[in-house]
Amino acid sequence: MNKKPIAMLLTLTLILTIFLSGCSNSDSDGKGEASGSGSDGKVTLKFMHLWPAGSSAQQNKLVNDIIKQYQTDNPNVTIKQEVLENEQYKNKLKILSASNELPDVGVTWAAGFLEPYVKGNLFAPVDELLSGPLEGKFIAGTTEAYAVDGKTYALPIELNISPIYYNKDIFAKYNLQPPGTYDEFLNVVKTLTDNGEVPIALGNKDRWTGSLWYMYLANRLGGDALEKAIQGTGKFDDPALIEAAAEVQKLVDMNAFNKGFNGLSNDEGKSEFMNEKAAMYLMGTWELPNYTTNPDVPQEFKDKIGFFKFPTMEEGKSDINSWVGGPGVGLFVAQNSKVKDEAQKFVQYFVEKWGESSVTEAGVIPATKVDTAEVQLPQLYTDLLNELNQASSLTLFADVQMKPAAAQVHLDMIQALFGKAVTPEEFVKNHQAAIDKGN
Repeated sequence: MNKKPIAMLLTLTLILTIFLSGCSNSDSDGKGEASGSGSDGKVTLKFMHLWPAGSSAQQNKLVNDIIKQYQTDNPNVTIKQEVLENEQYKNKLKILSASNELPDVGVTWAAGFLEPYVKGNLFAPVDELLSGPLEGKFIAGTTEAYAVDGKTYALPIELNISPIYYNKDIFAKYNLQPPGTYDEFLNVVKTLTDNGEVPIALGNKDRWTGSLWYMYLANRLGGDALEKAIQGTGKFDDPALIEAAAEVQKLVDMNAFNKGFNGLSNDEGKSEFMNEKAAMYLMGTWELPNYTTNPDVPQEFKDKIGFFKFPTMEEGKSDINSWVGGPGVGLFVAQNSKVKDEAQKFVQYFVEKWGESSVTEAGVIPATKVDTAEVQLPQLYTDLLNELNQASSLTLFADVQMKPAAAQVHLDMIQALFGKAVTPEEFVKNHQAAIDKGN
């Protein structure tokens, strides 16, 4: 997705909330259950998603509440869930697509991630829903990220931005303030390391987590240089993109991240922040439930969490109100589903119910417009939404923008960059070669 003016992307007087992303654990593994409809009118619908009860408790509860209500309203329908952690989900989706055995309804990402499934005739168009019951329900700019050649192949349910969360108590201990400039940020990092603290929690085994850091540095230094390089209207040897890679390695040299970060999953890295062993954590707003609504997280910890925008860089080409984020995951209907009509009906229902309940029950920013005028929201939500109102642009996650083969190179290079296994020059050279291949 290209950067879009937030005035278009977000009609935030109409929305108020926060997004989520997930990893998972399952009510039903869905194995051995064939979807379809029987002669008795009974319908079994398979739904695969990435919100496990363990790591995405609020989202998981919301999904189960929606399914329970749908089955009550439609007693002839049984919905079988398969719930997987984020990376496992992506791998399972690839395996199922190879044999054309996708679930009736599943979760997908936008843009480059979506495209091969569309080209392979695996996802069904859902434009009828957009021109029918869901017309006008989505925030401007969200569904476009799921369109290929003029048709829409999934409906987004989330909207995300990526702030840097920080522990107020750790900052206060060393008289630190949320930084506004990158030099101030480096001073925060140095002060923390000088005092034996871990500045930043990171689990970079999943690699997209490190990509967030590179993307922000590339944005602050080069504006839309990274997007242009991905789209082919620019090149990866842009000086700003090389410098951003060098800055990543500078942070590594400063011991800015927790030990062993390149071998830890995101959940393992996140635990460093949740257990107050690290002062900062850069992540999407899908994490907000852990700092606001999740009953399993102590309120004492929630009260310590604040956020700040990624700092500006001297002589950089981007302002502080430019965010990495964009539409989150969306729901697709499998092209070869034997219960396609019921699947589309469920997707419509899910999108509507998710939009109504995600704010108050899960602490998520939905992709649909929600009137929250009467809703009491935690201050952290309100503050983030006020920032969204001032956003100048959103840059979609790099691995989502890219086509699959290039995205794989990007993720591998991110881990190599953080591990200092490649130079900044090699990093951009490998990216350019992947983009040039065009797949």
